[in-house]
Amino acid sequence: AVPKEQIPEEPKDKKQQILHKLKGRRVLLAEDNELNAEIAMELLRENGVEAERVEDGVECVKLLQRKPEGYYDLILMDIQMPKMDGYTATREIRMMKNNRKANIPIIAMTANAFEEDRRKAFQVGMNAHITKPIDIKKILATFDQVFQS
Repeated sequence: AVPKEQIPEEPKDKKQQILHKLKGRRVLLAEDNELNAEIAMELLRENGVEAERVEDGVECVKLLQRKPEGYYDLILMDIQMPKMDGYTATREIRMMKNNRKANIPIIAMTANAFEEDRRKAFQVGMNAHITKPIDIKKILATFDQVFQS
């Protein structure tokens, strides 16, 4: 018999189950607004997610190219950024030669909650769409959906 202290405990409620799955995941946050970035980074870290940040789509694409395959588990992508917006960055990522990098889950983050914005996010290859202001419950639920598919 396995001693009781060696048996991993099963999380009790849905939030605990999600947090258990996300613990140690690495997220790349592409967000140009300093305050939004600080809030998102803090919320992610408080919930066991490792997060790194870039300020625009150009940096996002370059960093993903430089890092080894599988380094990031997901990208949280602001839509309106200088140099390269989130839609363009997503298109570039989806065309990468490395299949695993090209298919990394990307979640759009935008202040625009219009249906056409949601549609455009999915048309360029994003996996999900969440609206700002950032709500950690929405983020966690969206991460859970993305990692289940």
